[in-house]
Amino acid sequence: MAQEGLNWYVVRAVSGKEKKVKQYIEAEIRHLGIEHLVPQVLIPMEKYYQMRDGKKVAKERNYYPGYVLIEADLRGETSHIIKNVNSVIGFLGDNQGNPIPLRPAEVNRILGKVDEMAEQAEVINVPYYVGESVKVNDGPFNGFTGEIEEVHEDKKKLTVMVKVFGRKTPLELNYMQVEKE
Repeated sequence: MAQEGLNWYVVRAVSGKEKKVKQYIEAEIRHLGIEHLVPQVLIPMEKYYQMRDGKKVAKERNYYPGYVLIEADLRGETSHIIKNVNSVIGFLGDNQGNPIPLRPAEVNRILGKVDEMAEQAEVINVPYYVGESVKVNDGPFNGFTGEIEEVHEDKKKLTVMVKVFGRKTPLELNYMQVEKE
């Protein structure tokens, strides 16, 4: 069974309903006045970037779909209260359905990953190399294919040679304007 005191647990939720489950758990905890038993409910999220109408748009997605992390003291009725929240499937645990707390190393790794993703401004790690063939997906040369002549890692830009009317023309494009073929 679980150790005494606050530990981190993984709650299985209906996939796609993680934010609702977080809201429901927090509301139930507030309603019952047991915030000291469940101080944190967390959904690990990751940022990613997408091109939309020629603009780079930042979006977030769940890092562990179908799971919500909670820091809780599961003595007494706390685990039953959480299990009975709408859209909660149960806890990650042993074969008998008993919740098993995460090990401190796992918690540090997950929380470290969450912090790292939260402070990550704009890291697009797309390793391009000279001679690679890419397709332009944004700008006036949308649809053209070319070969990378130079990679400017510091600026996140590429010099791509494309054929325009039979002539090779150099284009300076950022990483988000091209995709690998």
